Amino acid sequence: MIVQFLMSSVARMKSPVKDATATPFRELNQVLDELVTSVRSILGGDFLGAYLHGSFALGEFDVHSDVDFLVAVEGEVTEAHLAALQAMHGRVYDLDSKWAKHLEGSYFPKTTLRRYDPASEPLHYLDNTGRELVRSKHDDSLVVRWIVRECGVVLAGPAPEKLIDLISADDLRVEVISTMHTWAQELFAKPEKMNNRWYQPFAVVSYCRMLQTLQTGRVGSKPDAVRWALESLDSRWRALIQRAWDERPDPSLKVRQEADPDEFKLTLDFIKYALNTTTHA
Repeated sequence: MIVQFLMSSVARMKSPVKDATATPFRELNQVLDELVTSVRSILGGDFLGAYLHGSFALGEFDVHSDVDFLVAVEGEVTEAHLAALQAMHGRVYDLDSKWAKHLEGSYFPKTTLRRYDPASEPLHYLDNTGRELVRSKHDDSLVVRWIVRECGVVLAGPAPEKLIDLISADDLRVEVISTMHTWAQELFAKPEKMNNRWYQPFAVVSYCRMLQTLQTGRVGSKPDAVRWALESLDSRWRALIQRAWDERPDPSLKVRQEADPDEFKLTLDFIKYALNTTTHA
């Protein structure tokens, strides 16, 4: 669903997201209204647009989904703007809504958003469950740009294809293969990082998504990737993949619990299997 922002010269207007239907969740729409109205008020003429990506753009989301957003800015965020944005994100986090604790997104200067440049500076980024911006390359990828350009929900500003160059399927595949190998190197060097009941199944589902992108040249949602993997990958991984998806609820609790030792070992084996398939991609 593509939702256009109702334009107004008033900095703090009522219900900026058209019909408050950016998502099916009324409470989340209210949080997004507050976020986007506040960001636009702070950035003024430097504000270009705001978009949802991730699950809410790909169309398969639920009450456990985090809320991925992207803000396009004319240039680099100034120090004055950054101070105001930090205060605003803390205030939004404190709203009486669980959605306000699960916003995740980045502020992209216009030239950085247009096309991927590995030499670009880390972005101002709000992590899921975070209340302040940090510098991070987390969203600075072709995958994020592809989702915003092809599927993004417009909260404010122009259609995203006016801000982001076309991304080819081959370029997506090259980035995904690189991500698969880089992430695997990190995990095998420090496997303890994955040793909790949130990260271990997250890794399984993430590698399913990346394998699906290698085959399709598109970015799919998590549930779509799980369905694809259950049907398409070697049958010996089906139980692991299904359990990984079933583990999804209550991440804030599970991140503090150690992964099952057998699941942990099997996940490392699954990552090796996934890497082996890239030689045939």
